[in-house]
Amino acid sequence: MDIVHERAAGMDISKRDAKVCIRIPGARAGTSSRTVTTYGATMNEIVRLRRDLEAAAVTVVVMEATGDYWKPFYFLLAESLNVQLVNAKAARNIPGRKSDVSDATWLAELAAHNLLRAASFVPPEPIRQLRDLTRTRSNLTHERTREYSRLEKGLEDSGIKLSSVVSTLGTQSARSILDALVSGERDPRALASLAHASMGRKSAVLVEALTGRFTDHHAFMVQLHLNRIDQIEATLAALDTRIDKVMEPFSLARELLMTVPGISKNVANVIIAEAGVDMNVFDTAGHLASWAGVCPSQNESAGRIKSTQTRPGNHYLKAALEIAALAVSRSKMTSPPTRQCSESASIRWKRPKRAPAGSCRSYSYSRVTLNASHVRVF
Repeated sequence: MDIVHERAAGMDISKRDAKVCIRIPGARAGTSSRTVTTYGATMNEIVRLRRDLEAAAVTVVVMEATGDYWKPFYFLLAESLNVQLVNAKAARNIPGRKSDVSDATWLAELAAHNLLRAASFVPPEPIRQLRDLTRTRSNLTHERTREYSRLEKGLEDSGIKLSSVVSTLGTQSARSILDALVSGERDPRALASLAHASMGRKSAVLVEALTGRFTDHHAFMVQLHLNRIDQIEATLAALDTRIDKVMEPFSLARELLMTVPGISKNVANVIIAEAGVDMNVFDTAGHLASWAGVCPSQNESAGRIKSTQTRPGNHYLKAALEIAALAVSRSKMTSPPTRQCSESASIRWKRPKRAPAGSCRSYSYSRVTLNASHVRVF
């Protein structure tokens, strides 16, 4: 087998150290020598590793994307070396030979023969900072939803059926009633009078729903959850301010994305944070859709298709695209035409009350391919 890189290195990284195999030509023609060394994961150790790799004239360094442990090695080595970050699934070792040393040696062999797929996408520093902010915002939004679920469970325990009358517990009317309950008010009619005037026609139902056995213990727990929700909302507001500041260099790209039906400001932020603004890193729009995980996989054997389920892809980007799909499916102002989901089949657009998951994925595919063509101009 042809050797593309005569001097290559493979790294197996863990939390505390990294096993590094350096493969260089041997003393005789057609042979090679391998040296495996253990380096610590501290900054000084990584600097020492970089000096050793430069002294060995290594032309390519391959490492697996193991959690977040690869980041200190990648960012420091990439300053002066050709570093490739690969998916562990694409660099799987021979079964029965699993160890840190053998994994590093195997990666060095794959790198020398150039048998690995394209390196994983690592965005530039400004996009990475934006990605940290948007992912933190997404996680906090999910945590706020969980806090509302815990709050509702506490209300159910007390017999208060407020969530069955109001649209959500985050409305102004619900918050006023919950604050009054925590303050000691127990009269259902007095509590119902705190609701917004638009809920006047639900007054009788609201009085019935607010009749329960709300105790001091329930008041303490409700106050606890409300405080947590307030803290999360304050953090979200600070994150939004920071995201707008970091997004300033990409404001034109965001405005262009927001012209696509279903793409809101937050969804556009996530798309730019996850995929960046340089679409040249993806060969085609189809490659971007595959990386995002919004196109069917291919698993065929003996002429029979076994599975076409979508790959995991980028969870944050996929979730944002499905939000955009749901937004379009529930919009009265949008009438999308029949859209092509593959070269051989098309799905006619339907607007059900709740769009099925397949429709969301199909529309997400069309959105991400359209977004690629929109952002490629940058």
